[in-house]
Amino acid sequence: MLTAGGLVALVGQMPGGALVDAVRSARWVAGLAVAAICMSAFATALWPVFLIVIGARVLQAAASCVLGPAIAAISLGLAGHAGLGERIGRNARFASIGSGVAAAAMGACGYLVSNQAVFLLTAVLVVPALVALAQIRTSDLALRSDRDRMPAPGADAPKADLRGLLCNRRLMTFAACVVLFQLANAAMLPLMGSKMTMRASEWAATLIAACIVVPQLVVAVCSPWVGRQAQILGRRPLLLICFAAVAIRGALFALISSPHLVLVVQILDGVSAAIFGIMFALVVADITRDSGRFNLALGIVGSAVGIGASLSTTLAGYMFDHFGAGLTFTGMAAVAFAGMMLVLLAMPETRPDADGTSADVAPERIDSAALAGAAAQRCGA
Repeated sequence: MLTAGGLVALVGQMPGGALVDAVRSARWVAGLAVAAICMSAFATALWPVFLIVIGARVLQAAASCVLGPAIAAISLGLAGHAGLGERIGRNARFASIGSGVAAAAMGACGYLVSNQAVFLLTAVLVVPALVALAQIRTSDLALRSDRDRMPAPGADAPKADLRGLLCNRRLMTFAACVVLFQLANAAMLPLMGSKMTMRASEWAATLIAACIVVPQLVVAVCSPWVGRQAQILGRRPLLLICFAAVAIRGALFALISSPHLVLVVQILDGVSAAIFGIMFALVVADITRDSGRFNLALGIVGSAVGIGASLSTTLAGYMFDHFGAGLTFTGMAAVAFAGMMLVLLAMPETRPDADGTSADVAPERIDSAALAGAAAQRCGA
């Protein structure tokens, strides 16, 4: 069941982003996605049989492929490119708080009522989400979008196509960075959980729960600040810090075994999660500015997330079984270091200057739609 949902989530990233780009109202798409998640939860609660549950899991995964880009599109429409960094930081803070509160509420619901009640509570939580969506006016999104778009003089910029995006060097370089980040990071906590279970099984569940909560707290506290710094310092310095945090965390996990030290090291997980969560959408928005394909590009990079995470759990699990924890964590730290080198040597700065031009491109060459068209022509040649 989990594999089916994971495959749908991986395959549906690009179609989901393209759908959000194509429709006129990201609010309505987000509302339909939330309603689909509600239906999935109800079906799981009321008919817990294999075919219904796997169908509900597929529906939930498909809805998530649309909901993420829709929220990103709404955020971009409300805040504009200039305010997107801080807006995504606030989104990450609220997402972290919401995840913690929901986990506590669902855990209490399952303990005090029943396992079925957890899914019913999930369905009920759709109501405040829809109420929140209803407070966003389409006119606000259109006004900010028109003010911040900055098209080429005398004409609207044409939309880039999928081929142009796949040939965009900056986007593909960032996607490669995302794969390396997930490859190094995704399996790190599960493997440390396995290591702690073997050493102190009676405390393992509590320690793992604490290792999940600590990064969430760090994300909630730091994310708005990271968003502001992305506008001041640029994207590349923060990406370098992100990969450095993962590399140091992997190296420390290879050396330590004390549960208390593991908990302290997990602060680095919060740092990397806060930076990556903001850079994920922010860099894509920089690269696709005025191209009309922000959400399709998000889908491409989202596919890179799925590929990296899937490879991470498979390869790290194999290494853990055959070579031990120390070598496995050292290898993951090396992958993170390789990602840091890729950012340093190949990833350009994408933060626009005050006049809207990209920091790493001459003013006469900054139109992203023109870049995408030229890239498509090169690919054709």
